[in-house]
Amino acid sequence: MNTGIILNEKELREARSRVAALDEALATDASLKRVVEGLPPEVVKQLSATLKAERDDLNDAIVAYDVAKGTGKPAPLERRAKSDPGLMLIVARIAKGYTQRDLAWRLGVREQQVQRYEADRYSSISVKNYARVAALLGVRLSATIEPNPQFRGLDKVIDDVSKESIKKILKHGRTNGWFADDMDEAQLRQYIAENRIDFGSPTLLRTGLNVQDHSEDVLLHAWRARVVTRAKEIIREGIPRYDPVKTGWLNQLPKLSVFSDGPRRAQQQLYEAGIVIIAERQIPGLTIDGAAFIEEGVPVIGLTLRKDDIGNFWFSLLHEVGHVVLHRLTGLASGFFDQFDASSVDEQEEEADAFASNMLIPEERWRKSTARIAKTVQPAEKLAKELGINPAIIFGRIQKERNDYALFSKKIGRNTVRKVLFEQPEERNDAAISSGTKV
Repeated sequence: MNTGIILNEKELREARSRVAALDEALATDASLKRVVEGLPPEVVKQLSATLKAERDDLNDAIVAYDVAKGTGKPAPLERRAKSDPGLMLIVARIAKGYTQRDLAWRLGVREQQVQRYEADRYSSISVKNYARVAALLGVRLSATIEPNPQFRGLDKVIDDVSKESIKKILKHGRTNGWFADDMDEAQLRQYIAENRIDFGSPTLLRTGLNVQDHSEDVLLHAWRARVVTRAKEIIREGIPRYDPVKTGWLNQLPKLSVFSDGPRRAQQQLYEAGIVIIAERQIPGLTIDGAAFIEEGVPVIGLTLRKDDIGNFWFSLLHEVGHVVLHRLTGLASGFFDQFDASSVDEQEEEADAFASNMLIPEERWRKSTARIAKTVQPAEKLAKELGINPAIIFGRIQKERNDYALFSKKIGRNTVRKVLFEQPEERNDAAISSGTKV
């Protein structure tokens, strides 16, 4: 089903099936417990609220479709279309009471042609044919020239980008295989501008970067364009659909940290859960750790591995997973870009932080553990063994809470994650971690 909107009977059946599954999961404490079994209490509370919001949103989407189809009043469904030109045509057809066959007959084309139009939300139709369909369905087609810089033309969208930034992106892209060595400045400008137009401006995003304006951060646009390009290759090969009711994989994710190839295993496990992870080096000067957004209806997580140690990787990963799990309906469509050594006043960032912290080390266990105040490694290693996670995660939290990054500095697994995700992407090592070192 297209996120947030129902456009045909098949999607209606799928939505009702998902509502039934959510109703079953939320029916009693016992049924919810089966869904969230093994997860920390704080995370269970977050997930329960998210599942209820998911159910409410699906019910609203069902009502919007039923109203448009049953009464011919498109307003609720139109609001969900959010002025998308392709979706508006489909909404108008539903409100008119036309089937795809009815519309095809009126247009003088085969039904399969209308099916193709609607399958890609009319993105491949010509302006002339769009206008023809719009006129038949009573949709007004209009255009205005806006003074907003975002609408000043493809060649002007990033016209104010400095030569230095362009050279920096070209050098980084060529070094890391983003594009061919003969990529020139004009082609790069078009590449970035097209991505910026498709995605929008980061000034519209909820972000952990001190909630600052990043609308002109061309390095961010270029990095995201690269992550999207790679994610689309995976998505178009086929990926399981993300299902918010299926949470069993969550409890297993932190436990993968005990393996020396844990980051690669996590990438595979999240793929099986319907989430794409892309590890992509950031351009020098761009200081972000991770990102989470939706691409073609699929949750995508981008990681830079700016800080190459085990604790940072697993916290970054679980933070972005938190955005996917908790904020899929409330922010993921716009996207999150996170820098974890910068303070944030964003409520959703705080929720993702709490999710990550509790998934790795449940708060109740942390409060009771002597590892919080210990000066030796044994308490931390003992807690890690009890939780079934890599001790480097415990040592990393100790460093952060005590604000002493020299403490246990040889125990955080520094310079190990990039080797797995960048330098040895195809290798697999089943060796587990016993006490902070590889065996």
